[in-house]
Amino acid sequence: MATVHLRIGDLVWGKLGRYPPWPGKVVSPPKDLKKPRGKKCHFVKFFGTEDHAWIKVEQLKPYHPHKEEMIKINKGKRFQQAVDAVEDFLKKKEKQGGKEQSSEGKGDAKGKKSPTKPLKILEEDDEDLSALKDPSEKPASSMEPISKRLKIVEEDTGSTSIQAADSTAINGSIIPTDKRIGFLGLGLMGSGIVSNLLKMGHIVTVWNRTAEKVPQDNQHCDLFIQEGARLGRTPAEVVSMCDITFSCVSDPKAARDLVLGPSGVLQGIRPGKCYVEMSTVDPETITELSQVITSRGGRFLEAPVAGSQQLSNEGMLVILAAGDRTVYEDCSSCFQAMGKTSFFLGEAGNAARMMLILNMVQGSFMATIAEGLTLAQATGQSQQTFLDILCQGQMASTFVDQKCQNILQGNFKPDYYLKHIQKDLRLAISMGDTANHPTPMAAAANEVYKRAKALDQSDNDMSAVYRAYIH
Repeated sequence: MATVHLRIGDLVWGKLGRYPPWPGKVVSPPKDLKKPRGKKCHFVKFFGTEDHAWIKVEQLKPYHPHKEEMIKINKGKRFQQAVDAVEDFLKKKEKQGGKEQSSEGKGDAKGKKSPTKPLKILEEDDEDLSALKDPSEKPASSMEPISKRLKIVEEDTGSTSIQAADSTAINGSIIPTDKRIGFLGLGLMGSGIVSNLLKMGHIVTVWNRTAEKVPQDNQHCDLFIQEGARLGRTPAEVVSMCDITFSCVSDPKAARDLVLGPSGVLQGIRPGKCYVEMSTVDPETITELSQVITSRGGRFLEAPVAGSQQLSNEGMLVILAAGDRTVYEDCSSCFQAMGKTSFFLGEAGNAARMMLILNMVQGSFMATIAEGLTLAQATGQSQQTFLDILCQGQMASTFVDQKCQNILQGNFKPDYYLKHIQKDLRLAISMGDTANHPTPMAAAANEVYKRAKALDQSDNDMSAVYRAYIH
């Protein structure tokens, strides 16, 4: 955003971190509140919330010239409520002849002084990102705070949930671990995770398994180096340099090769080194990796993630962890940076099982939605009307809305690869066979995804399963 000259009372769009600009008003800060050192900024009160923040001048835009632009690019109930609050403010100001009336500190009808509420102040600096939060709503909007702290919840099942909570109690920021972090795999999910680790102040060394063969992947690594990451030449080197190393690759074979292959993870493992497998793989692969890591004195945790590229970029993944509980605790600041909540599920293998079940349900559901859309078309019904009705009923969700809109727009840019959801269905079906449990719905969905792969849809989004029904 370009630098602008603003005065007290000016309406603005203020941007916090990676999140969309939010409407606010430049106001006078409390007398006892010091301005951040070394920064040209204004104190802004945000409409629609009780939040205030110091915003750097380059992150501010005048309200009126940019109103239409912002309304077009920003959506959501809370955003619209904030814009409505601005319009109400302007109408009241117009009725008062262009003058603002402040009730702050003024007496009421009986001459008593009205109490003023303490300001809720969000802090932002070059390292820590903050955002607005409406405490009356669940954390699902575009303005969800990236700054989080841990809240540990012990459940009756014996599992533990680490949930994202409002972090104003710790000054609106994550306190990054002082442990050195390694990350192997910079794909759709890994890239967003690494970006958030860096933004939250972690020391990260990265390696990508295709960088030696694909020039653009070297450029991809360079982007993270520009953000402060270090580059490892091999997985073994990253592990030897770091205290905790995460990996996030495509499938069981890639996960095994990364650990057991030439210059692999295992060669860098020493007593006390931590290895966290975030790939979605089968429980047998997790058991094998856990055994070889611990045989060298290493500590092992599996932590596959539920989500998509968008949620990875937003730091809103759900992390399922199992294995060494002490590693889970050591990873707390990392999990806060990359996810909105995480669960500890006990012994290694449990997280893989749970993740495959979740992705089996999601993949089957996506195939069913695609089937419904094509059946609507085949019977002369409007697909858009089908979606509108669906989004007003019990199945309404962001997932349904986004995937259906992508289908109707013919936009299959990958948010979660079709080939990966088919892999997850295949592994879930195999897990069902091992447990002697029927999975006929997943088996049927798997065949549709295999058909889509045969139509060259592997590297498109999972919603491209739609094309299996129209060819």
